[in-house]
Amino acid sequence: MGPVSRAHTETLPDGSEIKLGVFLSNTKTRRAKLSTEQLQQLAGLGLERAAQTPNTA
Repeated sequence: MGPVSRAHTETLPDGSEIKLGVFLSNTKTRRAKLSTEQLQQLAGLGLERAAQTPNTA
């Protein structure tokens, strides 16, 4: 996945919209506060930086 602006939104199949850019920005800046289980779940969804330790990102 390439860079996503903070203002980016995605429309889901059910018609609802999510603020993907805000979500990605928040998970990046708050990664150190997430539990190991939360980081593993994000990594399982393909968010590569979730698999990295906060000091290496």
